[in-house]
Amino acid sequence: MKTKLSFETTSASLHILAMACMLCDHLWGTIVPGNDWLTCIGRLTFPIFAFLLVEGYFHTSSLKKYMIRLLVFALISEIPFNLAMGSRVFYPIHQNVLWSFLLSLLLIHWNEKARKSGKLWKRIVVGAASVAVGAMLGLLTMVDFYHAGVLTALTFYFFRGKKWWNYLAQLLCLWYINVEILSGFAYELHLFGTTFFLVRQGFALLALLPIWLYKGRQGHHSKAFRWFCYVFYPAHLLILGLLKLYL
Repeated sequence: MKTKLSFETTSASLHILAMACMLCDHLWGTIVPGNDWLTCIGRLTFPIFAFLLVEGYFHTSSLKKYMIRLLVFALISEIPFNLAMGSRVFYPIHQNVLWSFLLSLLLIHWNEKARKSGKLWKRIVVGAASVAVGAMLGLLTMVDFYHAGVLTALTFYFFRGKKWWNYLAQLLCLWYINVEILSGFAYELHLFGTTFFLVRQGFALLALLPIWLYKGRQGHHSKAFRWFCYVFYPAHLLILGLLKLYL
C-alpha cells in the first residue's frame, strides 16, 4: 500500500505562521533593530492575514459578531500599537492593522451585496468603486499598510478560487502592490556581472506559497485558540512597546 504525501496548510496553521512572522517583524521594529532577516520574514504576515480575513468572511456564522470582535480589538490594540510603533500613547499618524481589516471587510460585504443582486453592471461598478474608495480611505485614515493593505485584501476577494488564473492574478496583483506601490528599501545584488535590486517588500510574495497550499480545512479549532489569536496582537505589541521604552 502506497502512502501519498500531502503538503497542506489549514486555517489554524496559517494563523500560527502569520503570528510568528508578525512577531519577527515587530521585534525588528522595536527591540532588535538592524536584523533585516527578521523583517524579511515579517513581510509574509499581511498577505496571509488578508487571505484569512476573506476566508473568515465566507465562513463566519455571524458577520456582525465578526466585525464587532475586530472593532473591539482594534480599539484595545491602539495604545499598545502606539507604544510599539511610535513610543508614545497618542500616535495619530498611524493606526493598527485591525482597522485595515475592518475597512476591508466592509468593502468585501459591499461587493457581496452587489454580487447577490444578480446585476453584472452593479458588480462592476461596486467593484471599481470599492478599489477607489478603499485606496482613498486607506490613505486618509492612515491605517496600517495604508491603501496597499486594503488592496491586498480585495485582491484575495476578487480572485478567490483555485483556478490557475486566480493564482496568476494574485501573484501579479501582489507583485504590483508590494514591489511597485510600496517599494521602499531594496538590496543590491551582483550576479554574473549584473546588478539586481531585490525590493525588501517583495518578500511578501512568498506568502502565496502557504496560501496556495490551503485547501479549505480549518485544522485545530477551539474558543481558546480563537481568542488567543485575537489577544496575541495587542498583548505582544504592549510587551514590545514597554520593552522599547525602558530597555
